[in-house]
Amino acid sequence: MSVFRNQLAGKIPVTIVTGFLGSGKTTLISKLLPHPQMNRVAVVINEVGEIGIDHDLVTMSSENVTLLANGCICCSVRTDIQETLRDLFARRQVGEVFDFDRVIIETTGLADPAPLLQTLTSDTLLEARFRLDGVVTLVDAVNAYHQLNETPEALQQITLADQILLTKTDIAEEASILELEQELNAINPDAGITRVINGQIEPDQLINLGLGSTKVDLRSLSFLNSILENRSGDEAEGEERYLGNLIKKHPNIKTASISFKEPFTWQNFSSALDLLISLRGPDLLRVKGIVNVEGKPMVIQGVQHIFHNPVTLEKWPSDNHDSRIVFIARNISAKSISNLFATVREIQ
Repeated sequence: MSVFRNQLAGKIPVTIVTGFLGSGKTTLISKLLPHPQMNRVAVVINEVGEIGIDHDLVTMSSENVTLLANGCICCSVRTDIQETLRDLFARRQVGEVFDFDRVIIETTGLADPAPLLQTLTSDTLLEARFRLDGVVTLVDAVNAYHQLNETPEALQQITLADQILLTKTDIAEEASILELEQELNAINPDAGITRVINGQIEPDQLINLGLGSTKVDLRSLSFLNSILENRSGDEAEGEERYLGNLIKKHPNIKTASISFKEPFTWQNFSSALDLLISLRGPDLLRVKGIVNVEGKPMVIQGVQHIFHNPVTLEKWPSDNHDSRIVFIARNISAKSISNLFATVREIQ
């Protein structure tokens, strides 16, 4: 019997769908709602009144909650996400709504998704009941360049993505699409990119993007992506394996993948992380990785100054037991990050 407790067991997975104004979120959600696979899914819409629901699908409406015939719950946000999720869970507990087992949240087009991610982690009640399954960001292939250059929210939405859905590719020039895909890869190299036309996508392409269990398999750890790739092991400890210097239009945003061969104690690792957060928390746009803590594999992830509780895996996913951490940060060099962790680990 495994000595590891599944820290995520029983928590309801939450997928966040974001994207700038006009990127196609409303189209995507409206196409998803009647899909058979949306059975027992709660869809929380943060743009009240923009989703038209076919009356043939509606079985009951009560205040801000609409129940669909296929078992999907459509809920419009009237106050804030915290209160909405608490209300949904309370209704689920007393049987007022279906026993949903997944939540998809559509954010407003102008929203920075970071506060929502932080809410799921910092709110004690929500953290006990829900877990982040991933961030899906829609990117308008026609207008993305202008949005990225003019609006910090659009850049932040891409930075935080686990999966990028590239929309309007049917009306954009192929050369422009390829160039945009290169830039998106430079900003966030670990996010998959999928071209989507008119919101046509299977629901399972939006789910299982994050850590869902302490059990180790490729699907459950897919959100770590290239972090888990076996390396040659020839790099020196603390060496910068990748630095996103290719982002010419956003030179202050850098992506760094840093590794350490020697294990950490949790005290030393958390001390280094706490110091980095206290000094540069707002500039840590996204952090995720697998850390060797006294021989055990521990998954860490966070956004700015808020980090999820670390999850210890039941075993290492490969023979590579190096600590591997990816930082997407603003105006922070990879060298300074690796030096900080290397220095703090030496302190007994």
